Amino acid sequence: MSQLQRLVVDYRSGELVMRVLYRSSLDGPNPSTKARARVVTDLAKAGLRDALDVLEGRVDVVGESGFLTREDLLSVALPRPDEPSQVRRAAS
Repeated sequence: MSQLQRLVVDYRSGELVMRVLYRSSLDGPNPSTKARARVVTDLAKAGLRDALDVLEGRVDVVGESGFLTREDLLSVALPRPDEPSQVRRAAS
């Protein structure tokens, strides 16, 4: 079982770079295997779906910088996996 810890999405000159940090059990797939690529891809997909879901709710701009090139920091409330689904729906 793998658990996503951090997902960083970076657009660089027409290229999409994703850094996926996750924890897995010691018996997980080895590097450079199709199974490992599948695990990482599934984690990234789930993380992106979760991010899109929470962006439908309340989003606060908590920081900004730049004049011509802008960078804004967003803060969203992510539901915890141990929260009952009714609580998550009520918060949105």
